[in-house]
Amino acid sequence: MPEVIMNGPEGRLEGRYQHGEGPNAPIALMLHPHPQHGGTMNNKVVYALYHVFAQHGFSVLRFNFRGVGRSQGKFDRGEGELSDAAAALDWLQTYNVNASACWIAGFSFGAWIGMQLLMRRPEISGFISIAPPANIYDFSFLAPCPSSGLVVQGDKDDVVPHEAVAKLIQKLSNQRDIKIEYKILKGANHFFSDHLDQLKDAVNDYLVKVLPMPARGGGGGGASRRLFHPGSPARAVEPSAGERPRYAGGGRQAERQARERAHREIGEGLGLEPIAVPA
Repeated sequence: MPEVIMNGPEGRLEGRYQHGEGPNAPIALMLHPHPQHGGTMNNKVVYALYHVFAQHGFSVLRFNFRGVGRSQGKFDRGEGELSDAAAALDWLQTYNVNASACWIAGFSFGAWIGMQLLMRRPEISGFISIAPPANIYDFSFLAPCPSSGLVVQGDKDDVVPHEAVAKLIQKLSNQRDIKIEYKILKGANHFFSDHLDQLKDAVNDYLVKVLPMPARGGGGGGASRRLFHPGSPARAVEPSAGERPRYAGGGRQAERQARERAHREIGEGLGLEPIAVPA
């Protein structure tokens, strides 16, 4: 889990990075909670997400927003933090130019930043959003939401009421060509105290279900990515042909076409030139 220092918009950004096995390992960026309320890249929820993605063979990066830890700068109400996230994703892509997929995951404030980054970066193919603060921040920019993903919420959250998140999910679920899976963890508060194992299982279950098996390179050589069943993260198993996970909502091609269409509509609305979406 090497420490990394990246160039950010306001100076250096401090991070932790784990490189995935294989030349085409997918990439994932983790985003932490509010910097002014104790949020750091070492938050327990962010740390749990980081390790779940790493177990699935991703190259994973978590980092501190500006003004947190050894990252330079000061809090910028979300605008600067979005720029930090974009810079971190640029760094991650620089060291993984052949990545087969790109995911974003965030907790609370980090979930809000992550969904904004999702709208600006068409290469992001999936997301994990933990306790998105739909009662605090405006999520109306998700119109349309360009990718399918998972939202996890505790029913005892006294910071972000699950009713506010359910309203957001209902709105997103009415959009075409994407599938938003909503998981409510009974008894969990905003910080998932005493429920981290259930949270990890929920994220792991989702990734097992939606991640495609990686293409075998070099004419069929190479090993398949190992998938981890819930409850036994140290035991790697190969799914049988009948249970191999696929993208939710019609396969990888349908997922890519939906992203292309969503980003094309967004770009047309803003008067932007079309952007090619990586396969």
